[in-house]
This record gives sequence, C-alpha cells and structure tokens, in this order.
Amino acid sequence: MRGTGVRGTGVIALARSLRHLWRLAWIAFVLARHDALFPLERMGVVPGLTLVARLLRKPGQGRPGQRLALALQRLGPSFIKAGQTLSTRADLMGEEVAADLAGLRDRLPPFSGEIARATIAADLGRPVELLFAAFDEVPIAAASIAQVHFATTPEGDQVAVKVLRPGIEAAFARDLSLFAWLADLAERTLPASRRLKPREVVATFAETVRLEMDLRFEAAAASELAENFAGDPGFRVPAVDWIRTGRRVLTTERVIGIPISDRAALVAAGHDLEQVLANAAGAFFQQVFRDGFFHGDMHPGNCFVAADGAVVAVDFGIMGRLDLATREFLADMLMGFLDGDYRKVADVHFRAGYVPATQSRDIFMQACRSIGEPIFGRPLAQISLAGLLGQLFAITEQFNMEAQPQLLLLQKTMLVAEGVGRGLNPDVNMWTLARPLIEEWMIEHRGPEARIRRGLEQAVDAALRLPVLMDALATLAEQSRSGIRLHPDTLRGRGADRMAMLSLALALAALAAALFALAR
Repeated sequence: MRGTGVRGTGVIALARSLRHLWRLAWIAFVLARHDALFPLERMGVVPGLTLVARLLRKPGQGRPGQRLALALQRLGPSFIKAGQTLSTRADLMGEEVAADLAGLRDRLPPFSGEIARATIAADLGRPVELLFAAFDEVPIAAASIAQVHFATTPEGDQVAVKVLRPGIEAAFARDLSLFAWLADLAERTLPASRRLKPREVVATFAETVRLEMDLRFEAAAASELAENFAGDPGFRVPAVDWIRTGRRVLTTERVIGIPISDRAALVAAGHDLEQVLANAAGAFFQQVFRDGFFHGDMHPGNCFVAADGAVVAVDFGIMGRLDLATREFLADMLMGFLDGDYRKVADVHFRAGYVPATQSRDIFMQACRSIGEPIFGRPLAQISLAGLLGQLFAITEQFNMEAQPQLLLLQKTMLVAEGVGRGLNPDVNMWTLARPLIEEWMIEHRGPEARIRRGLEQAVDAALRLPVLMDALATLAEQSRSGIRLHPDTLRGRGADRMAMLSLALALAALAAALFALAR
C-alpha cells in the first residue's frame, strides 16, 4: 500500500510538471507570436531568440512596447501585473517601451456592464436599482483585476464602484501554481538562487493577490490609511461606503481632481507644482517611516490633485508594511548615503543582519562608496534613491546577502514616486523636500530621548511580567518534588509574595514614568 501511495504521488508530481512545462511553452509561443521576446534577450535569460521570433511573429503589430503589452494582455492578469511593474522601469525597458506598457494599468478591454450589474447584485444581495439611483454602464477604468464604474446612491452621493473581473480567481490560481513550481525548481536545482528566496517572493506575491481578490481587505486598507492621515491637509483617502462593499464589490466616494501626471492641466488650474510635490513626498515618507504602512501602487493613474492642492490616492489593493526595525535601518542607511558616511551605511547593514558577519565590513563599505559617489555626484534633481536601492540589491550576490522581499515593493514604489515627482518638476528632488521629515523622525525614534523611553518601556514591561515569572518558577520547583503537597499556609504565602512582587512592579512603573517625565 505504501508503494502504491508513493507511485501515486509521483504520478501527480509528473502530471503537474508536464502541465507547467506546457504552460511555459505556451507563454514562449505567445511572446514569440507577438515578437515580444526582446526583454528576455536583453536580460540574457534565453539568448538567440531573434530567429524564433522571426519565424512565429505576426506582421504589423506596432512598436516593441505595444507588442509586449498585447502579449502580456493575452497571457492573463499575472503577466499584466508584470507589465505594469515594467512600465515603471524606464531604466530597464527604455522610455518608449515603458510608456507603451503604461496602458496596462487602466486601459484594458472592459467586461460588460451587464456582468458588472450581476456581480454587484450577487455579492451584495440586492439589485443594482435598489443600491444606486444611477449606475454608469461604461466603466471609467478597466485594469487587470477589476474595473470601475461611476454611480450615484439614493442619498445623492457620487461614488466609484469597483467590480472584480469574472473568473479572475481561477486565472491567478493557475499562474501562482506555475510560479510556485518554478521557484521550487530553482531552489532545488540552482543553489545560487536560494539567497534570492524565490519561494518567499512567490509566497509574498500570492498573499498580495489573495488580499486583492477580496475587496473587503482593500476597503480596510483604505480605512486604515485614511485614519493615519486624518486631519492632514496635504493627503486624503476617499471614504469607504461599507454598506455597498463586499468581497467582489468596493464602493468609495468619487474623487474629483486632476491626474497628478497631467502637468499642463495642473498648471492651467493654478496649482503650485512644488507644493503638490511636497505634499506627495511628505505623504510617502509619513507612510513609510511614521506608519510603516504604505500605498504600494502609486502610479500616476492612482493619484489625483484636488482643488485645494491635496494629493488624493485611490486603489488600495497593494499595500506594504515595514516593521520598526526595518524602518530604522532604512532611515539610518538613507541618511548615511545622503551624508556620504559610508561606514555608517556598512554598519547598519551588518547590524541589521542583512550582510553576514563573515563578510568584510571594510570591503562592503568600499562597495557602498562605489554606489553612492556616482549617484550623489550628479545634480541634486537627478538623484534617485530608488536607483540607490536597486544598486544595493545588485551587489547582494557578491556579499552573500539574502534578498529582503519587504524592500522590493518599497523600491518599486519609490521608482514610481520619483517618476511622478520628475513629471511635476524635473528641477526639484522630492527626497530633498522630505529630508526634514526623515531627520525629525530619526530624532524622535533614534535620539537620546527615544533610547531613554524605550529602555524605560522595557523595564516597565519586565517588571510587570516579573510576578508571573516568579509564580511559574515556584510552580515548576514544586512539581519537581514528587509526592510533596503544598500546605495552605504556603499557598497563602505565595499569594502574598505575588502581591509584593506586583507592588514592586507598580513602583518601578511609577519610577520609570517619573524619570521619563524628567527626561522630557
């Protein structure tokens, strides 16, 4: 029976591998058919593909970026998402290709208004006519996962209704299975790939997709981000209509504003572009450093400028989180680069454990200098902190550094933010505008007062846990004495001991609070 089970498992694994190999062949065929294999050639993944593309391609399909966009659209939502990411990498793809891929963000073929209505009725349990006084059949935007319709509620509120594409879950499940198989294959057969954590990267992507497939999570993300910026005049988030929101439907207030990428319209409307840029930079750094919760898809189609100059964000399906330790590492590292202090940059990498202790600190410092000097030797407006992170990632193999998946989304978001900033004002560096915010945050979290506060908090926490620890140790000692029963007076004594320890803990807590008050 055991042998039969092993054979059955082997047959299943073989069938899975054959299915994925067939899928890979289909992907290669679609790319070749659209004459869109050039990104793989550029990256050196599969050299010599030009002849294959010439044999299979269809004539008259436009520019390279247009051909690639058509191929990715044909391959499905996961590949459309890959194209959206590539559209932000003009440094890799070239300006023309990146611009052509930008159409994958929100200009995809829509599904019918009839399907959208049926989805809304099924998800919310009521017909569209009862939920909305008016509903636009033609969507205002159509992307890889969902499309957006404008509507009006019976109360007269102008809203935007986001509806998931039909069959989107099954399409992503198929591609995620392929990606997981490829990641597993890479880690088993290519030891050098393990430091890049392909399985973890795919798992992170799968978790992101899982959250995007349930629009209630996006609604919660929008609500959390709005709460973080409550009262901030420079950045706003549209309110969620929870009554008209479900797993496949998200309704928010309609955003009235000018796309942040439409510089001419912003100038015509009388906006101060430097102030708009300052608002965008400030909001980004507050999200990353203050909150550790940031919008991970800040492309120009997701940002608008309201009449008062505030930046208004939409589409909260991709959000990033950074813990305090990672935020402190980033702040120290970025300030080290900005100040030209490469020893500090090296120290924070070793302290964070990103570079193994077996590596040479001096040589890593030299590598950091080789990255920083060319970047910061340029005019201020040309400095790219996202490019800086990209250069750091590029030297990871040399120093046996493990990939940090939580930083990959941040780098992609920074690249997009830089593109938006340069579109608004190519002569102003948005990171310079945000530097005072980083310095203020570092003083608050890294200065002497912060260290005193953190030490006192740890002391109070330890003191409050001390009675429980003492009680647990006493119980363990008693249980180790086989056959010994506790006398009631002993139990009463232990209760008194616990009360004494609790009193001590409270006294220490009061002392800590007094010391902190004096320190301030």
